[in-house]
Amino acid sequence: MTDDIRARHVFTVPSSVPAVALFGPADEFLRLIEDSFEARIHARGNEISVEGEPPEAALVERLLDELVTILRTGQSLSRETVERSIAMLRTETQERPAEVLSLNILSNRGRTIRPKTLNQKRYVDAIDEHTIVFGIGPAGTGKTYLAMAKAVQALQAKEITRIILTRPAVEAGERLGYLPGTLSEKIDPYLRPLYDALHDMLDPESIPKLLTSGVIEVAPLAYMRGRTLNDAFIILDEAQNTTAEQMKMFLTRLGFNSKMVVTGDVTQVDLPGGATSGLRVVEGILGDVRDIHFSRLTSNDVVRHKLVGRIVAAYDTYEAGSSRRQGSS
Repeated sequence: MTDDIRARHVFTVPSSVPAVALFGPADEFLRLIEDSFEARIHARGNEISVEGEPPEAALVERLLDELVTILRTGQSLSRETVERSIAMLRTETQERPAEVLSLNILSNRGRTIRPKTLNQKRYVDAIDEHTIVFGIGPAGTGKTYLAMAKAVQALQAKEITRIILTRPAVEAGERLGYLPGTLSEKIDPYLRPLYDALHDMLDPESIPKLLTSGVIEVAPLAYMRGRTLNDAFIILDEAQNTTAEQMKMFLTRLGFNSKMVVTGDVTQVDLPGGATSGLRVVEGILGDVRDIHFSRLTSNDVVRHKLVGRIVAAYDTYEAGSSRRQGSS
C-alpha cells in the first residue's frame, strides 16, 4: 500500500462520552477494530486518527460514529457489540448498527432485551408490521425469546389481553416412556423452556397469578383445537414438529385483534415415522398471502456461545455436501 492512496481521518470523541468507554479496557476495542480493518489506529486524548486505504478508513470512521451513538443511549459497549457492529457495516445494509443494537424491546429487573443482529431487528420489525410471522432458523438465534419479549411488551401496553404459548409435545429423539404424575406434570418438561423465558421477562412472583388467571397460558398444541383466540398474542414454538394438518389447525385459531408468531428449525424435525413437517411446507402454501411474513435467521444470528454459531454453520455445510453427494449418486 503506497502513501499516495492512503487516507487519514481524525475522529473526535465527544466530550459527553468517556473515551475509555469507547476505547475499551486497555484499548481492547481499538485493537479489535484495527485487527478487523486494513487500517492503523492511534488514540491521543479524545482524538482517534485512522490511516489506511480510503474505503477502509472511511468505514472505521463510520464504525466509531455508530459506537458513540450507542454509548449516548446509555448502553455500554462490549466486545460482542463491536464485533456485531463491524459485521453489519460490512454487509452494507441501510440499517445502522446503532438502530439495531439500541432498540429496546423490554426491560425487567435492570436487564434490557434487544435484538443483537440485523436479521433479529428485521424479525422484530416484522412482528410489529404483520399479523402472522414465521421465524425460521437454527437454535440460539432468538426466535422464540424475541417473540415472547414482544408478547410481554404488547401485554404491558394493553394491546392484547392474554398471551398463549404453545408447542407440540414431541420427544426430541429420545423415548421417555410413561412419565409419572398428573397430566400437567407429564407435559411440563416439553413446556419448560417457555416458562424459563417468562422468568427472564416478568417478576417471578407475578407469573403464578398470571397463569392462574389465564392472562398467560402455556399449553401443548393439542389444547388449541376447536378454539378461537381473540385479543391474544399466540406463539407456537418448535413448529417443525407439527404435521401439515396441525399447522393448519393452529393457524385457523386466529381471532380478532390477535397476533401469531410461529418459530422453528426445519433442520431438527423429530416427527415419528417420517411424517412431513408442517413448517417445511407452509411457506409454499402461504408465501403469497398478504399480512403473513417469513423471517429467516442463520448461524450468523446465533447469540449463544460463539462456538454454537460455528457448530450450526459446520452442520449446514456438511448437510449441503451430503445433499450434493446424494444427488450425484
